[in-house]
Amino acid sequence: MLKFTSQITTHLKCRTTPFTTLIQNPKSSSTSLNFTFLNHLKNQKLDSARAVFNKIPSPHVSLYTKLLLAYAHNNNLHEAINLFNQIPSNTKDTISWNSVIKASIICNDFVTAVKLFDEMPQRNSISWTTIIHGFLSTGRVNEAERFFNAMPYVDKDVATWNAMVNGYCNNGRVNDALRLFCQMPSRDVISWTSIIVGLDRNGKSYQALFFFKNMVGFSGVGISSTTLVCGLSAAAKILDFYAGIQIHCCMFKFGFCCGLDEFVSASLVTFYASCKRMGDACKVFGETVCKNVVVWTALLTGCGLNDKHVEALEVFSEMMRFNVVPNESSFTSALNSCVGLEDLEKGRVIHAAGIKMGLENAVYTGNSLVVMYSKCGFIGDALCVFKGICEKNVVSWNSVIVGCAQHGCGTWALVLFKEMLREGVESDEITLTGLLSACSRSGMLQKARCFFGYFARKRSMKLTVEHYACMVDVLGRCGEVEEAEALATSMPVEANSMVWLVLLSACRVHSSLDVAERAAKRIFEMEPDCSAAYVLLSNLYASSRRWLEVARIRMKMKHNGIVKQPGSSWITLKGMRHEFLSADRSHPLTEEIYEKLVWLGVKLRELGYIPDQQFALHDVEIEQNEEMLSYHSERLAIAFGLLSTVEGSTITIMKNLRVCGDCHTAITLMAKIVNREIVVRDSSRFHHFKNGICSCGDYW
Repeated sequence: MLKFTSQITTHLKCRTTPFTTLIQNPKSSSTSLNFTFLNHLKNQKLDSARAVFNKIPSPHVSLYTKLLLAYAHNNNLHEAINLFNQIPSNTKDTISWNSVIKASIICNDFVTAVKLFDEMPQRNSISWTTIIHGFLSTGRVNEAERFFNAMPYVDKDVATWNAMVNGYCNNGRVNDALRLFCQMPSRDVISWTSIIVGLDRNGKSYQALFFFKNMVGFSGVGISSTTLVCGLSAAAKILDFYAGIQIHCCMFKFGFCCGLDEFVSASLVTFYASCKRMGDACKVFGETVCKNVVVWTALLTGCGLNDKHVEALEVFSEMMRFNVVPNESSFTSALNSCVGLEDLEKGRVIHAAGIKMGLENAVYTGNSLVVMYSKCGFIGDALCVFKGICEKNVVSWNSVIVGCAQHGCGTWALVLFKEMLREGVESDEITLTGLLSACSRSGMLQKARCFFGYFARKRSMKLTVEHYACMVDVLGRCGEVEEAEALATSMPVEANSMVWLVLLSACRVHSSLDVAERAAKRIFEMEPDCSAAYVLLSNLYASSRRWLEVARIRMKMKHNGIVKQPGSSWITLKGMRHEFLSADRSHPLTEEIYEKLVWLGVKLRELGYIPDQQFALHDVEIEQNEEMLSYHSERLAIAFGLLSTVEGSTITIMKNLRVCGDCHTAITLMAKIVNREIVVRDSSRFHHFKNGICSCGDYW
C-alpha cells in the first residue's frame, strides 16, 4: 500500500510540474521544439518555424536542410544559402550539400547550383542525379548531358540513367533516349516505362508497343499498373484493338482490378473509345466502383471523339449532378462538344459553370472558350475571354489569331501577332497558317508576302503544303492568279489537290478560264472523282454562258457517278438543329417561312435590289432563275430564324458551301430591313451583316 501511494505521489508531481521537468530534462524540451518547428513547416508558417528553430539548442543538420528547402520553395534562395552557411562545418554532410544544390535549382539559379556542386568535398550518385535532373527539367539537355558524361561510371546508378532517358524523351530527343536505354547496364520498371511513355508521346506509338511487348515477354522485370496503362495508350493511338485486348487481359492477370483502380479504368475507357467501341467503354465505366473526375472525363472525351456530342454533354451534366468537380480537361471536352453541335447556348452554360469554379482564366479552359466563341460566331466574346487568360501559351495566341482570321478581322490578327512577339511566345506552323488566312480574307497581299518570307527563313520551322496552299489562296483572292499558279508549280514539294483546288476557286472568282482549266486538269490527274473541281469548273463555264461546256461536264459527272454536294444551311436553337436545302419544303413551318421570304422580297425590291443572274448558273428563263435565287438554303434558314427568335437578337446561320454573291447582297439588305445582326458562316469565313454592310467589305 505504501509503495502504491508513493507511485501516485510521483505521478502527481510529474503532472503538476511540467515546466520544472522540462528544465531538468533539456532533451525533452528539444524534442518539443522540434515537433513545433516541424508542425509550422508542415502548415507553411515559415516565419514561425524560423522563430522556433532559433530556440533549438544545437539543431540537427536534418532540421537545417528542411528549413532551407522550405525557403527555396518560397523562392528565397538568399536565406536558404545563409542558413546553409550557418551549419557547423563538422556536421555538414552530403545530404545537406545535396539539399542546398536542390534549393538553387528550385529557385532556377543554376550558376549557384553548379558553383556549390564544384565546392562539394564529396559527391554521391544523388548529387550528380540532382543537378542532372535539374538541367533536364528546364530543357537544358546539353548541360545535363555534359554532367552525365563527366559522372564517374561507378556512381551511375539506375536512377541516374532513368533521369537521362526520361529527360531526352521529354525534350523530344527520342533517338538519344533509345541509344542510352540500350547502353544501360541494368533496367528496372521505371526504365522501361520511361522509354515506352517517351516513344508514345513523341509520335512513335508503334515502337512504344514493341518495347512494351519486349518488357512483358523477355525483360524479367516486374510490371506495374503505370506500365500497363502506358502500353494501352500506345495501342489506343495506333488503334491496335487486338494489342489493347491483350493488355486488358494482362491487367487481370497481374491483379490490377479495373473496377477498383480508377487510373486503369480511365485508360481502358479511353482505349475503347479511341477504337470506336463506345459500348465497351461504357461497360468499363459502369463496372468502375469509385468514379473520380479522371474516369468521368475519359468517358466525356470518348463520346466527343465518336461525334456523340449530345451524349458527351449529358455525361458532363451527370458529373455535376453527382458532385464530381470537373477539371480543365472536363471543361475542354465539354466545350469541344458544344463546338461540334454549334450550340452557343450550352457553351454559355458551361462557361458559367467554369466561372463558378474559378477556371475561366485557366489556360486550357480559356483556350477552349476562345475556340468555342470563335466557331459559334462571337469573336468579340472570344477576345474578352482571351484577355482574361492568366498565363497564355502558344495555343492561346494561335486560337485567337485563327479566330480573328475566320471572322475577317485581319488587322486584329496582325496586332495580336505583334503582341505575341513582344510577350516572347515562340510562334509555330499554326501561327503562320492563321496569319496567312487573315491576310487572305482581308486582301493584305504585301503583309502575306512578308510573313511567308519571314517564316520561310526561320530555321526552327519548315513550311508545309498547307502553308503554300494558304499563300496560293492569298495571291488568287487578290487577283494574282498567274503568280499563284507559278508558286503552285515551283513548290519544293509536289502540290496536292488542295493547292490546285484553292487556285481553281480563285479562278472562279476572277473568271480566269485558262488557268482554271490547267488547275482542273492537275486535280483530275490526282483525284479523278473530285466533285468540287467539277462543280467549280462548271460554274465558271456557266458564268461565261458556255452552256455546251457546262452540259459536257455534267454528262461526265453523271457517267462517272459523281454527285454534287447539295448546298445546305442550318440554325441551332434551344439545342435543336434546323437544316434547310435550297427550295426546301420539308420543315413544319414551311408556309410561314415562305411568307416571310415573300415579305422580305418586297422590301428588298423597295431598296433597289435586283437579283444577279450570273449566280443562278442554270440555262433557264429569267423568272425561274430569280425564283431559284430567292429560295437558296441560307435565305430559308434566315427566315426561320426571324420567325423563331426574339426581335433584335443576333441570328447565326451555318452553310456548308460558299455563300453566293447574290445571296450576300440580299442578306446585307435583309439585316438593314429587320434591324438585326445576321451572322453567316460559309465554307470560307464568317460574315457579320449589320446596318446594311458586311464585315468582309464584299471581299471574300
